[in-house]
Amino acid sequence: MADMQQAVINVRNLKVEFPGRRGTVTALSDVSLSIRPGEILGVVGESGAGKSMTGLAIQGLLERPGRIAGGEVWLGERRIDTLKDREMEKIRGREIGAIFQDPLTSLNPLFTVGAQLTETIRQHLPLGRAEARARAIQLLRDVGIPSPDERFDQYPHQFSGGMRQRVVIALALAASPKLIIADEPTTALDVSIQAQIISLLRRLCKEKQTAVMLVTHDMGVIAEAADRVAVLYAGRLIEIGPVEQVLHSPRHPYTQGLMASIPSLGARVHKLNQIDGAMPRLDAIPPGCAFNPRCRQAGPRCLRERPELIAAGDGASACWLNAGGTA
Repeated sequence: MADMQQAVINVRNLKVEFPGRRGTVTALSDVSLSIRPGEILGVVGESGAGKSMTGLAIQGLLERPGRIAGGEVWLGERRIDTLKDREMEKIRGREIGAIFQDPLTSLNPLFTVGAQLTETIRQHLPLGRAEARARAIQLLRDVGIPSPDERFDQYPHQFSGGMRQRVVIALALAASPKLIIADEPTTALDVSIQAQIISLLRRLCKEKQTAVMLVTHDMGVIAEAADRVAVLYAGRLIEIGPVEQVLHSPRHPYTQGLMASIPSLGARVHKLNQIDGAMPRLDAIPPGCAFNPRCRQAGPRCLRERPELIAAGDGASACWLNAGGTA
């Protein structure tokens, strides 16, 4: 795992709960991860696994009654999960940037792209109007917007979907944040534009030494963009490690199932592989390993005891099969 002292963000044993009239639902349980400067950590899993929830918790954007019920979130040497809303507002945008799935929801259609960029810049940086304009135009140039001086005064509807997402990336980078949380940033784009956006994000991440948490369900995007991968299942971290190790030699049966579900272009098959069953509801997670009802390798121990992350090489997986004994 990443060196804790060098990491931009440290999430330690994070637990998120949603109290309700019928009891408390645990959405995240004991999630720990860290990201170094210039590193892209891909976070994958099925819908409801806790990917976006982790990003929201880091940013302090959990909808009430949701709350962080345990663990810690550190941005550099500063703990941020205990900060008040007003203090977190100063961190969001300035030290933590965000890129969301649909650029239309991130851009105000009533204001020009340039006005939105300069407002963001001036809110977080001590720059005058002319300096903010110059920085905004440079950001548009950095993200590959042609003729940025002219496009500066245009509205979001005058941009294509791919160009709008480039503008959203420029907004996320406006104040030179230490961390960017990119939540499904390419899902609404066609394949060729996806590749351009991923290449752009990776290049800017390395150049500016910005840490990126890339939330996605697309293993192809992970293979192309990420340095390390964290796999979530039912609100728990079940495998983490370098992208090559996790994608080519997955150790957890769930990760193995995800990889086996990707169709091969060179093979003709009558039926695609799939993981049997469905992810359990958060209020009905089975005892032991949460994946045990869907796991073809599950043994008696898997039904009784929940496995902790077990180190293997540069990564770790939460599976009794990797504990040196039997499941």
